[in-house]
Amino acid sequence: MGLAGARILVTNDDGIHAPGLKVLETIARTLSRDVWVVAPESEQSASGHSLTLTGPLRIRRISERRFAVNGTPTDSVLLAIKRIVRGKAPELVLSGVNSGGNLGEDITYSGTVAAAMEGTLLGIPAIALSQMRRSGHPIHWGTAAEHGAAIVERLCAAGFPRNVLINVNFPDVAAHSVAGIRVTRQGRRKVGDMVTDGVDPRGHAYVWIGADRDEDASFAGSDLAAVNAGAISVTPLCLDLTHRPTMAALKRLFP
Repeated sequence: MGLAGARILVTNDDGIHAPGLKVLETIARTLSRDVWVVAPESEQSASGHSLTLTGPLRIRRISERRFAVNGTPTDSVLLAIKRIVRGKAPELVLSGVNSGGNLGEDITYSGTVAAAMEGTLLGIPAIALSQMRRSGHPIHWGTAAEHGAAIVERLCAAGFPRNVLINVNFPDVAAHSVAGIRVTRQGRRKVGDMVTDGVDPRGHAYVWIGADRDEDASFAGSDLAAVNAGAISVTPLCLDLTHRPTMAALKRLFP
C-alpha cells in the first residue's frame, strides 16, 4: 500500500495530550497530508481491547481533524471510523507512540495494541508503536521519531494479511545507537506480579497493582531480546487465537 495521499488515523492509549501522540502525528504527516487524530480524553493504559457498552460516549472536537473521546482506545478507533472521519475511510491506523514498551504478555493488556487490533478487525491495516523507557530517565522520543516513518512506509509497501497487525517497539537508546531492526516473535513478560497493600489517609485498606514485570530477555528471537540488544522489534500479531494442535487433540476427545 502506497501512503502518498492515504488517509491515516492516529490514536493512542496515553491520551490526547500525550507527547508520544505528537511524535506519531509527526511521523504520519511525513507520510501523508491526510491525517486524522482521534484519541482518548485521558490515559487508558492497560485498558486492553475494552469497548464501552454501558454508558454514553462523548466526542470533543479540538481542532480540524483532531478529536478526543471520553472512552477507551478501542472506542476511539470505532467512533473515528463509524462517526468522526467523514467521506473516505482511513486506509491505515497508527497507534502510539506509547510511553513504554508493549512486549510479551503486555500485548494482552495494552490499549495501544488494542487500538491497532480494532482497526484490523474493521478491515484497516494497523500498526502499534511503542518507545521503551526506564523509570526516572528521559524518554528517547527521538528514536521513534527518527526511525518510525521509514518502518511504517516499508511495512505498508510490503503489505500484510487482513487478520494481522504489526507491533513495533523502539529500544531505550538514542536514535543513532539503534542496532538494526529485527523481526521477532512475542516474548514472555508478565505485568502485575508486584501487589502492594496499604492504608489510605482515611484508614481504609487498599491494594495497588504495580507495573513491575517478570520478563525473560534471553528468549532467542523474541521482542524482548531485540530491544534489550538495542534493536527495533517488529512483531506480526494474529487475531486468530485458535491453537490448532490442541484443536486437533480435542476433536479426538469429542469426535
